[in-house]
Amino acid sequence: MSDVTLKITDREGNLHEVEAPTDMAMNLMEVIKGFELVPEGTIGTCGGMAMCASCQCYVTSAHKLPEMEYDEEAMLAEAFNVEDNSRLGCQLNITPELEGLEITLAPEEM
Repeated sequence: MSDVTLKITDREGNLHEVEAPTDMAMNLMEVIKGFELVPEGTIGTCGGMAMCASCQCYVTSAHKLPEMEYDEEAMLAEAFNVEDNSRLGCQLNITPELEGLEITLAPEEM
């Protein structure tokens, strides 16, 4: 079992350093839910299908991430608070390449 360290700034501005497993086929949204970094029911409302943008985050580190698939691009085109570094956490699988990834959760959409 190998873990990666992720630095996640929650919606209140608090920094959390978490260890996420790379061998459980998890994505970033599931890690955020698992560590209870947001109130229950405010992230992953579509179940990780790239259909709600509740898991939108801003990637603040210089990691080279996988290219966005069409569904993620389409959802971000309709979402609020989108920045150039926005990604959907449900579309970022936890892999060894994410070691040290730094993200900030986007504000909850109203």
